[in-house]
Amino acid sequence: MTPPESAFTDTLISRTVRERIVVVGVTFPGATAAATEAGLDELALLVDTAGADVLARIVQRRTAPDPATYVGRGKADELRAICLEVDADTVVFDDDLSPAQQRNLEAILGRTAIDRTAVILDIFAQNARTPEGRAQVELALLRYRLPRLRGRGTSFSQQAGGIGTRGPGETQLEVDRRRLVRRMTRLESDLRQLDRTRRTQRKGRARSRHRTVSLVGYTNAGKSTLLNRLCGSDVLVENRLFSTLDPRTRQLVLPGGETVLVTDTVGFVRKLPHQVVEAFRSTLEVVRESDLIVHLVDGSAPDLEGQIDAVRTVLAEIGADVVPELLAVNKVDAAAALGPEAEEEVTRLLAEHTGAVALSARSGSGVEGLLTAVGDRLRVADRVVELVIPWARGDVLAAVHREGEIVREDAAGDATRVHVVLDEVGRARFREFVAS
Repeated sequence: MTPPESAFTDTLISRTVRERIVVVGVTFPGATAAATEAGLDELALLVDTAGADVLARIVQRRTAPDPATYVGRGKADELRAICLEVDADTVVFDDDLSPAQQRNLEAILGRTAIDRTAVILDIFAQNARTPEGRAQVELALLRYRLPRLRGRGTSFSQQAGGIGTRGPGETQLEVDRRRLVRRMTRLESDLRQLDRTRRTQRKGRARSRHRTVSLVGYTNAGKSTLLNRLCGSDVLVENRLFSTLDPRTRQLVLPGGETVLVTDTVGFVRKLPHQVVEAFRSTLEVVRESDLIVHLVDGSAPDLEGQIDAVRTVLAEIGADVVPELLAVNKVDAAAALGPEAEEEVTRLLAEHTGAVALSARSGSGVEGLLTAVGDRLRVADRVVELVIPWARGDVLAAVHREGEIVREDAAGDATRVHVVLDEVGRARFREFVAS
């Protein structure tokens, strides 16, 4: 796992030897030891996804972070002894470290010290595939790296001369900082252009008047598997964290015949770095502009409510918490295999969240129920309209069939009475045929 100081490159980094890692978690007032352990379990999965092995974990209880070393000098010395014992290359902390804390820890430990944010950014750097994804990840890396630049005093300074300009001149640190700022400015400009292109695409989809559904959820909840199951697509599916970074949109025909657009998005995680949220904000706008969010939950995960809260925190941060949400508990077959306790947790979750559905995207069980629920939730914003269309206007009747979902159709004298689900635009288009 490469620390952020050497991880911002345009190409993926080759990892031939897996690093040896020690993970550290701290329990503060208001938190529980179980929550800290759960955080370290997830951090171990992140480290494994990044291409490293966890050899030991350290847990500490403190009233507040130490300003200099986060864990205190005594614990830092103890941590150094453990690193020497297991021959660790890197120490990873489950919480964010300030640049000063990171420097002080590395001086004490004699090895690299990074935090959870660095691990997540490293995984994103490995998984970025498209030009937009690479640019977003690099921008996030540079925002993380900028305050952590380290100089060598005046050893690389540019010599200045002349009256009033004596002194060390410009240091290499200042040159590096200016270079990073220039690169960040260029990336932000490129992403603005890509965002304009994406907005144009969304306007085209809006003109088609197809409803949009976004699949969101914790990372590795099965969103890509569900997209493949629903739409017959071939999106990459891997049993690893953050395998999907770039949104993918596919068409889906609901049981009532209505066509909607389904978008698979990047997975969320606890303590998702704000650099990632900012860099991917334009990508995540598709969620905010959706008509419905299908919130996919991994039913076999140990902390279902914790994952739901983490996802909703990110949705609130991007302004998507006002979009209607349908909770879908995935991997119920995997939960059943874990035993009665896991099944009871899934049952409790379904009971507490009105309208939630259970399914297995891998086997396909429960998918029809999900499609029915999606159609029902989308129709909440619509209205069933009764139209009276003369027999002579077969063109209008055909357009109504194309435009909306027919609920009922009856012959009535010299006209056809049609009960159809139409959105606001459709109602305006056929208003002259609306029954009084």
